[in-house]
Amino acid sequence: MTFPENTKTFAGRPVVELELGEPLPPVEGPVAWRFAYWDEDYPSRPEYGPYEPYHEALDELLDGIDTEAVHALVLGSWGYAAFADAPVAKLCEVAHRLPNLEALFLGDIEAEECEISWIRQRDITPLLEAYPKLRVLRVRGAENLELRPTRHERLRELVFESGGLPAGVVRGVLGSDFPALEHLEFWLGVANYGGDATVRDLEPLLNNNPFPALRRLGLCNSEIAERIAAALAGAPVVGRLTELDLSMGVLDDAGAEALLAGQPLTHLRRLDLRHNFLSPEFAARIVAELPGVDVDVADQQEETQWGRYTAVSE
Repeated sequence: MTFPENTKTFAGRPVVELELGEPLPPVEGPVAWRFAYWDEDYPSRPEYGPYEPYHEALDELLDGIDTEAVHALVLGSWGYAAFADAPVAKLCEVAHRLPNLEALFLGDIEAEECEISWIRQRDITPLLEAYPKLRVLRVRGAENLELRPTRHERLRELVFESGGLPAGVVRGVLGSDFPALEHLEFWLGVANYGGDATVRDLEPLLNNNPFPALRRLGLCNSEIAERIAAALAGAPVVGRLTELDLSMGVLDDAGAEALLAGQPLTHLRRLDLRHNFLSPEFAARIVAELPGVDVDVADQQEETQWGRYTAVSE
């Protein structure tokens, strides 16, 4: 799986592109504004750091629009994202100009622009501190990604898309105080791309659930899907969920059997098992055993000479 095009919707809103030197285009209803900038003439540098033309372009853009009207923002390329750090510091610097920002997607970058596991992020803790009204935060890419334990009163949805999510980020999230968090999604990925989180790292979530409002949980794209399924079978957090997403991983019949043999799942509204390694017979059995649940078993894979693989890695 790759990202062949940029996102069309974000935070329940259609995405509309922002252009330098142009006012906000007329729209009907709420939208998510998208901005990307990459100066082809600016030389690529081997050293990592902020991409200066992007910072200048963002300032120019904000000078030309009504920033108080921006409630949802999607940020695409900030230069070649394998060579340029995510503009976290710049976003914090301009936070006073975006007082109503409620939803932020940092890294809406398609595969032709930069592979997901090459996207250079940063410590994103300052974003949560700079934007107290933020309700939705989605981050793509995990190179150098960090999150320190913090508190945010309003955050309701937190998603990390990666081919390999560092365990430190998982621990940072689970050590945070997010009293309003309803939707948490980790694309855990593979060890070869930095995905070193273990079931032990997830235990504070599975057994204690630090987020009282949590109802939708995704532990996706994981090469340890078997162990996660076994841990979920008896995890107290499952009883509080309405949606459980284990898609894009390497779950096989044995792992799914362990999940089904545990606590009841009939209270769920949705169970997402897309892109795993279930046999047709077992996929049909899961659907039959959970008649009141929307069970998605589409796009099952077959193990090849290369073994099993997650949907997203590089």
